[in-house]
Amino acid sequence: MLTVAYIGNGKSTNRYHLPYAFKQSDKIRVKTIYARHLSQKWSAIDGVKYTTDIEDIYQDDEIQLVIITTPNATHYPLAKDCLLHGKNVLVEKPFSLNYAEAEELFRLANERGLFIQCYQNRRFDSDFLTVQKVIESGKIGDLLELEMHFDYFRPEVPLASTHFSIAESFLYGHACHTLDQVISYFGEPDEVHTEVRQLLGEDRMNDYFDLDLYYGQLKVSVKSSYFRIKPRPSFIVYGTKGMFVKETKDRQEEHLKMFYMPNHPDFGIDLPEHYGTLTYVDDRGDYHDEKVISEVGDYSRFYEALYDTIVLGKDKIVKDEETLFQMKLLEAAIHQLS
Repeated sequence: MLTVAYIGNGKSTNRYHLPYAFKQSDKIRVKTIYARHLSQKWSAIDGVKYTTDIEDIYQDDEIQLVIITTPNATHYPLAKDCLLHGKNVLVEKPFSLNYAEAEELFRLANERGLFIQCYQNRRFDSDFLTVQKVIESGKIGDLLELEMHFDYFRPEVPLASTHFSIAESFLYGHACHTLDQVISYFGEPDEVHTEVRQLLGEDRMNDYFDLDLYYGQLKVSVKSSYFRIKPRPSFIVYGTKGMFVKETKDRQEEHLKMFYMPNHPDFGIDLPEHYGTLTYVDDRGDYHDEKVISEVGDYSRFYEALYDTIVLGKDKIVKDEETLFQMKLLEAAIHQLS
């Protein structure tokens, strides 16, 4: 068993981590959850120790991995503190607030023979896995362009913010999801162009980004905004022989918000109305327009990979250099504003 503890007892821990850790209960044991103030918003879980004393984690030799799910600005100092106490660490995204912090954490972990990694669960999003399946089928030919959108209509969030903050920027809070998908699948690009904006004016919250990554003839665009009352398709892929459009996002988050948990057999699974459309011309010149059954997304696969790395000694699913490159890109892009 891999025995874990959480620093943080908010939405991230309870909605996006614990359901998947418990799905791997034959491999993962959740022992302790720490928070400065134990909120009553989330129900206590039987068999888990809740504490307001972080030393209950640091001084417990049974705890092999500490998972940090606190606000962005606290990721680096807490991760460093855990490493200094001899604990392996999983850090929610964004991993840190700049490249230098990320580099220091990896160096410190390597010096002490410890594991540290960023929680990039969206590698197991249904829509992203389906796009990979379509690309690898070869039906749309050589890739030319891929657009990724992660849109919201939440104007109240930027409207409530009166000053710019890197830690609370839309870029750091949301591009860290989609950028990792690009980097994990395509690697480091040949060239990057970034547009990061404050739609409400100077010194206001960053509420828009448009990131273009170039891989030879392929252009990958990662776009998002808080002001999209109708979201753009999650993915659009163009090739020399056709295209694929996936309108809807992975449904795991939708189900988690309804407290419909991963132990249900239909959890997160797309219905036919969610399937993407593949349009292409085959080698005989025949035209096709067909639905593609979505792959099944499952964030518990990330927890399984954690177990495989820490307990079985397999390679990390998220490579250090992938996280470092993302931090370098995010830092360079956000400094357009600061």
